[in-house]
Amino acid sequence: QVTLVESGGGLVQAGDSLRLSCAASGRTFSASGMGWFRQAPGKEREFVAAISWSGLSIVYADSVKDRFTISRDNAKNTVYLQMNSLKPEESAAYYCAATRVLYTNVPRTAASDYLYWGQGTQVTVSS
Repeated sequence: QVTLVESGGGLVQAGDSLRLSCAASGRTFSASGMGWFRQAPGKEREFVAAISWSGLSIVYADSVKDRFTISRDNAKNTVYLQMNSLKPEESAAYYCAATRVLYTNVPRTAASDYLYWGQGTQVTVSS
């Protein structure tokens, strides 16, 4: 069992940066692959970034490459998403999630690969 709580969202202007945090509780966090997804009103949930349990493998959606950085600190049971050069179209609720399979070396990009989800944190980017 893993409980996830996101924080760090807010209202920013286009071009600004935000760092999201996802604090996890539960014995299996350090063994879980982690991912960030986002969902805007009326749209499907969209993959943003994922990191393997070890932190050695990372995958990004093409739309956020070179602007977003995912990282994890297993000692603090926390995963982060640093977002730079934010765009208005990236306004959404951002969710972190933990994989259903442990010790996955390949970061997962499909929402169906994730078993535990946080409640989300809202990011609003004004133009």
